Amino acid sequence: MNKQLKLAKRPVGMPTADTWVLEESPIPTIKEGEFLLRQDYISLDPAMRGWMNDAKSYIPPVQIGEVMRAGSIGEVIESKHPNFKVGDSVTGWGGVQQYIATDGKGFYTVDTKLAPAPMYIGTLGMPGMTAYFGILEVGKIKEGDVVLVSGAAGAVGSVVGQIAKIKGCTVVGTAGGPEKCKYVTEELGFDACIDYKNENVYKELKKAAPKGIDVYFDNVGGEILDVALAQIRPKARIVICGAISQYNNKTAIKGPSNYLSLLVNRATMTGMVVMDYAKDYGTAAQNMGMWMAQGKLKSKEDIYTGIDNFYQTFQRLFNGKKMGKLVLKISE
Repeated sequence: MNKQLKLAKRPVGMPTADTWVLEESPIPTIKEGEFLLRQDYISLDPAMRGWMNDAKSYIPPVQIGEVMRAGSIGEVIESKHPNFKVGDSVTGWGGVQQYIATDGKGFYTVDTKLAPAPMYIGTLGMPGMTAYFGILEVGKIKEGDVVLVSGAAGAVGSVVGQIAKIKGCTVVGTAGGPEKCKYVTEELGFDACIDYKNENVYKELKKAAPKGIDVYFDNVGGEILDVALAQIRPKARIVICGAISQYNNKTAIKGPSNYLSLLVNRATMTGMVVMDYAKDYGTAAQNMGMWMAQGKLKSKEDIYTGIDNFYQTFQRLFNGKKMGKLVLKISE
């Protein structure tokens, strides 16, 4: 049987367990031009919260009754497709289900001999691509820049900061709790990390970057965005990647009150969506693979098991109980 997690209702605030329903159905049969993928791992990302809202966005919302959208990686177990053969490792948007019959659109093969499968939905997948293009193409970092990264222990932020260090920047992160801050500085090589749960971010940022910041890569929004705006330097670039602190609001999203700092400093604040850079993913993966081989870029996957445990694992995106890329193993 095939277990599928479907959206049952649109959440208000933090999703509850009954936001989804887990259903069983026969494993799908394939037609000519399709292949059957046994999905081994799915990616859990903060963006999932936005995909459940019936609102205009960069991608259509998940509809009620549809399989929950998610990036995935698995193995082809049956094929009638000329470009995918049995045994291939394939990644794409397979959703939260154990098997999927697909014509291959939006899926591509990867080599799990070069890197473990979960890494292809992490550092070598959408989060890594987001970090790569966000900091290099949108942030336009250059050697000597002072870079601030929020959510620095997360899947995107951890890679952003490491790339900035590779490019010769001074990098300051923010993360929740001493354990995460220690990981960010000691393992990932950031120059400093501010514990936003226990420290005054404004004061600590003044200490870590006394002359201000050139680039802020924002994964969280809210108060930390305001703090960053207050400390940008002339011609600074702010990259708006996410706003996890605001996703479960039951009231209006809190916008920045220090936005006039953009005017004073002739600075820019730009939103980015990784799908805009799809044609260049191959180049990004090559460069990040090279940095990994050189020991300059570290990847951490936080892996849990069982499609039945989706909700408990999903909660870790918002309660801080995870480090690096959050992955759920769903094959049995």
